[in-house]
Amino acid sequence: MALPNCSLKVNRELLDPSFESYRLSLDSIPTYNVELDAAVAEVKLKDSQYTLDHVRAFGMYNYLHIDPWYEDSVYFVDSKGRVLNLTVTLDTALGKPCEMFRFESDPSSCEGEQLCASLSLTSATWATLSDGTGKLTLLRTSKRGESSHNKWEPVFSERLGEPFIIVHSLDHMLSHVHTIEVLLLRVQKDPSDTKGSGFSVSLEWITVDNSAGQDEERKYGVRKRRMMKGKCVPHYAAVEPQGKGIIVASEKPFTFTEVDGLPLEEPPAEEMEVENSDPIYFWQQTEEDVSVCVRLPEGTTKDDIRFKLTVDCLRVGVGDHAPLLDGQLFAPVDPEASTWTIKDDKSLEVSLQKRSEGPLWSEVVLGDRRGEYLMTDEQKSQLQQRLSYLTAEDLNPNPEKDKPPCNAQELEDCDMFPEDSSTLMRFDGATLKPTNVVSLGSNQFLFSVYIDPTEMPAFCLRHDVDALLWQPRPNQDNDIWEHISTFNALGYVQASKRDKKFATCAPNFSYSALCECLRRVFIYRQPTPVDTVLFNRKQGRQVGQVAKQQVANLDTNDPVLGFRATNERLFVLTANNLFVLKVNN
Repeated sequence: MALPNCSLKVNRELLDPSFESYRLSLDSIPTYNVELDAAVAEVKLKDSQYTLDHVRAFGMYNYLHIDPWYEDSVYFVDSKGRVLNLTVTLDTALGKPCEMFRFESDPSSCEGEQLCASLSLTSATWATLSDGTGKLTLLRTSKRGESSHNKWEPVFSERLGEPFIIVHSLDHMLSHVHTIEVLLLRVQKDPSDTKGSGFSVSLEWITVDNSAGQDEERKYGVRKRRMMKGKCVPHYAAVEPQGKGIIVASEKPFTFTEVDGLPLEEPPAEEMEVENSDPIYFWQQTEEDVSVCVRLPEGTTKDDIRFKLTVDCLRVGVGDHAPLLDGQLFAPVDPEASTWTIKDDKSLEVSLQKRSEGPLWSEVVLGDRRGEYLMTDEQKSQLQQRLSYLTAEDLNPNPEKDKPPCNAQELEDCDMFPEDSSTLMRFDGATLKPTNVVSLGSNQFLFSVYIDPTEMPAFCLRHDVDALLWQPRPNQDNDIWEHISTFNALGYVQASKRDKKFATCAPNFSYSALCECLRRVFIYRQPTPVDTVLFNRKQGRQVGQVAKQQVANLDTNDPVLGFRATNERLFVLTANNLFVLKVNN
C-alpha cells in the first residue's frame, strides 16, 4: 500500500467558528408529484448478494440521474426498459416523463445475474448506458434540455463480461479522435479470499474511441481496458479530464492488476539486508541494582578488558577494538559499590549499584538496543497485574477507582471511528501508479456531487462537526483537491439520522439535503441575514444571520430510490412517483 504523501488543506476563511445551530422553520415547501406510467426498474438483491459491498454498490444505488449540463433535468429507467426524462420549467405544469431510449430486449427477462440499469451523462451530447446484464451502450443524445426530446441514437454496444454498473464517464479529443472514458464497478466472487466474504471489488477503466475508421457511427470500439481491484466498494471513483488519471476514495486500497486482460508484472522486490540481531549482552535488574552480562571474544584475558565507569557513563571494551558498550547510563549509579568480573573466560559480568532505589530502567545505555532484557518471574507477574485492565472482560474491573471509565453505550454514531482508515488516491493514467495519497482518517465520506460539468465530481467529507466540499483539480501542481465550500454542522447532523439513505447539496452551495428511506426530506440552508432585529436571549446579543432547517414529508409509502438537487429544486424518486420540491425561487 502506498504511504500518504500529501494532505487536504482546509481554507479557514470558509469555516464559521461562530455558527450556533439550525433553526427549525415551519415554512412549507411546495411539493409537486408526477405519477409514473410504469414502476422504476428496481432490482432487489438476491440471497447470493449478501455482503456489505453488495448493499453499498447496488442496494443503495441512486436510480435518479441529474443532467449537470441542463438544469432541472433528470433521468431514470423504468420497468419497461425505457430511459425517461423529466425537465422542469414550470412547477405547476409538470408533464409526463418523455422516452429518450428503449432497450432492444427486456433486461429483466435475461437469464443469470442481473444488476440495476445504470446511466452516466458523459457530456452535453453523449451518454453511456448499462442494462445491468454486462452490456455497455454508447449513445449520441444530441443537445438535451427543455426543448429537445429527440430519441437517443446508439453508436456502440458490446458485452464486457460480468454485470456491472457505470460509476463515471467523460469524453475528450485525443489526437483528433473522439474518445470516451468509462469506469465500471463489479462485485465478483473471489475464490482466493478464504478469510473474508469471498468477494472482491473491481473497477474497470475502459477507453472507447472511433479510431478504427472514418465512419463514426459504426467504428467505435474498445481501445484499452485497465482493471484495478480492492476489498471494498469505493466511496468515490472518477476519471480525470483528458483521461490522464483516476481518483479513488475507499476504506481499503485499490491497485491495478490487469491491462487488456494481461496481468501487470510487478517489479521484483529488493532483498533487504538483515544484520545479525543476536544480542551482545544480557541484563537484569532489581530495585537496588542492575546486572549486565557482556559476551567476550574467545581467548580474552583480564588484561585485555578496558573498563571505565563513572556516575552516569559506562564503557566496556576489549583491547584496541571498538567498545562493546559505551554511552550514558539510563540513571546514575554508585561507582564505588559497582563491580565487574570475568566468568568462564566467555563473558564479563558487571554489577551496577543504583544510586536511587526503586525506579526500573528501560535500557542500560541510552539508545543502545543491542542488549536483551531478562525479566524474573516475579517481575512478569507484577507487570501482568498492572496491565490487566487492558484485557479485562468487565467494563470496569476496578470500580473503586476515582474516575469511572467511559461507557460505550453513551457514544453516538458520530463518535464512532471506522476500523479501516480511508484513503484518497490519485493514479497516473500512463504508469498506473499512485502519485498522490491522502489519509482521510476520521474524515468520513458523505456524498459526491457535480458542481461544474466540465470538472470532476466534487466530494464532501466530514471535518469535525462540519461537512467540507472538495473539488478535484488534477491540473494544479500542488493541492489537487481544493476546499470550495463548508456546510456548517452537517457532519454532526447527518450522523444523527439513523434512517438516512442519500445526501446531496445544491451546485451553488445554497443548501444541503438529506433524505431517509421513507418519506422525510431534511433541508439545511446556509446562514442568511435576517430582516428584523433578533436577539439571543442567553447571550443578550443581536443575531445577524440565521441558518434554517426545513422538513418535508412525502405523500407516499414507497421507499426512496433516487435523490438529486439543483439550485432551485430537489427531485425525489420512488417506485411509482417522482416528487419535485421547490426549495429556492
